[in-house]
Amino acid sequence: MSPRALLLQAAFDHRIAGATIEEAHDVFLRHARAPLSIAAFAEAAAAARRDGLIEEPVILPEGALSCHWRLVLTQAGVALARSQMARSQTS
Repeated sequence: MSPRALLLQAAFDHRIAGATIEEAHDVFLRHARAPLSIAAFAEAAAAARRDGLIEEPVILPEGALSCHWRLVLTQAGVALARSQMARSQTS
C-alpha cells in the first residue's frame, strides 16, 4: 500500500490529530496498516493536500493559544478512500 493510501485509509477510519505533526504521526502509527517514517508521513500529507484530498492540516481552533495538527479528508479524499477499500476487498 502506498504512503498516500495508508494516510487516506487511516484518516477515513480514525481521528488523526495532535498538538504537532509528530503527535499526529504517533496517532497514525497506532492505527495504520503499515508503518511510515515521519518524513514519509509529512510528504504523503503534503501531496494529499496539494491533490485536494485533505483539508489544511494546521489549524488554530477558536480560543486556542496554539495551532493543532489534524488529518481531515475532503469529499474527494473520502471517495478515494472508499474506492481503495472496495478494491482491497475484491483482491
